[in-house]
Amino acid sequence: MCGIAGIIDLKNSVNPAHILDMTNAIRHRGPDDEGVWISPESNVGLGHRRLSFLDLSENGKQPLSNEDGTLLITFNGEIYNYRLLKEELQQLGHKFKSNTDTEVLVHAYEAWGEKMLDKLVGMWAFAIWNEKEQILFAARDRFGIKPFYYGSQNGKFVFASEIKAIAALQDFKRTLNFTAFADYFNYRYIPSPNTIWNEVQKLPPAHYLVWKNGKIAVTEYWKLESQSLSVSHKQLVEEINDILFNSVKLHAVSDVPVGAFLSGGYDSSAIVYYLHKMKYPLQTFSIGFKEWQNSEHHFAELVAEKFNSKHTSFIVDNVHLETLDHLAWVYDEPLADISTLPTYMVSNIAAKHVKAVMSGEGSDEIFVGYNWQREFKPKTFWQRLTQTSNSHIVNYYANAMAMGRFNYEEQSKLLSPELHKHLSKNSDYFYASNFNNKLSPLKSIQQMDIKCFMGELVLTKIDRASMANSLEVRVPFLHHKLFEKIFSLKENLYHNPSQIKSLLYEQIKNALPQEILDRKKQGFVGPDKYYMNIDWYRTELAESKLVKDGLVSRDYVNNLLQKDYDWGLWKIMVMEKWYKKWMT
Repeated sequence: MCGIAGIIDLKNSVNPAHILDMTNAIRHRGPDDEGVWISPESNVGLGHRRLSFLDLSENGKQPLSNEDGTLLITFNGEIYNYRLLKEELQQLGHKFKSNTDTEVLVHAYEAWGEKMLDKLVGMWAFAIWNEKEQILFAARDRFGIKPFYYGSQNGKFVFASEIKAIAALQDFKRTLNFTAFADYFNYRYIPSPNTIWNEVQKLPPAHYLVWKNGKIAVTEYWKLESQSLSVSHKQLVEEINDILFNSVKLHAVSDVPVGAFLSGGYDSSAIVYYLHKMKYPLQTFSIGFKEWQNSEHHFAELVAEKFNSKHTSFIVDNVHLETLDHLAWVYDEPLADISTLPTYMVSNIAAKHVKAVMSGEGSDEIFVGYNWQREFKPKTFWQRLTQTSNSHIVNYYANAMAMGRFNYEEQSKLLSPELHKHLSKNSDYFYASNFNNKLSPLKSIQQMDIKCFMGELVLTKIDRASMANSLEVRVPFLHHKLFEKIFSLKENLYHNPSQIKSLLYEQIKNALPQEILDRKKQGFVGPDKYYMNIDWYRTELAESKLVKDGLVSRDYVNNLLQKDYDWGLWKIMVMEKWYKKWMT
């Protein structure tokens, strides 16, 4: 995994020092090496920070070019089928000087243009500069595992893996996006393509970008399609087993050891099971909480023992909420998910032992595995929901995602009157824009989960927490062929979420200890007491800069502080920490 950055300037020469300013800001994403390329006319600069996994030699150094130097690439990610693509390209006459997936990408673009994206298996965010045509082609993977930010100002186009790299450019003006500011309090994150800054945008998952002569065009290249295929249960279980096994096998390709996060739940345990089946040397990592009855480390240790893994279990006796000050730097736009803390901590522990781990992200979205989805009986809920309006389904989903949600009415109370013009009266607009009314309710909700909750929150959380520790996280469940297989099932299966999740259960039911199979699913958060210290909130918010600068209402915040606890306080605190870090 790596960090990328670049500048195209139509008016002035690109200063190599500015590229270095950007890459130094994201050094944590690639501490092994750095590279800078400046075009012959000095109007384009590409930067790269390297975390080495394939071809550890100088041949893997980026930015990297094709044979004649007309195409330059800076790449963050892993292409797991690069060897097959390399063979195909060699048959077309392409010559290679390294054993990297990066070089395969630049030749793939040379051979197939943007259609190359249809052939890729993996995670990616990259930019390719065409020196001959003076065009930049950039793309982000189907699910949004890897980030890509960009902005344009005064004839200058910039891009990077993280916003902090763009913020390192002192001449690039940034102003607070008040619409995004308000959206954050509703969604817990800022929906694409917006960011917290007016001048910076996110490239959405499954999109590519073309820059030419100062103009930017963004195009979606992969869409979620529903086919309603008829397949026997036995055949389906076998096909999913093959896809998962091959996906884990592909994700294990590396010239350095790859470990695995292990919670003791179905998802992470399935990955460890497949690695064991491959006879891959196992190193697993878990986090537990002292004196908490719901701590998962016991279950993780059971699975590790079952599969003879070299296991590291980190037991937390106290969560220091002051860590939020550092996380405001890690997440350079606000993200109000309480699992950011334990995710950062377990990443920090794993990074002391390995450079990459596998993780179970994506399984719940693909196999419809969240408790709130599965607790409803098929005929008493999902079939009845089919008869309701689209807006009711979207609203149901929004409420399920709530956790301290500030809808339009609550936002009007929280935010100062000057910000009211930036509020959306349709608090569910981002969900609604990703809702497909041609699908069953559960399929529609699954699609919103993939595009909204997972793509915007879950994957952002895991990328920043891990890469801040120079650790790459690989997510085998997010193989697009697996999702396409599940999403193509007949609609009647989607009247019962448990039927979908059972497809994963079938893969592991004979491999895991019964205690693991019988346990109830829980989120990766930690004890509530660590987040519900109301005295800490009262102290921290007593001199709120958000209040001082006229963004939020002191009276509204004080009302929340009079309660024992309200999850809305967590959102306010995360924004407060971010604001103090980036606006002063």
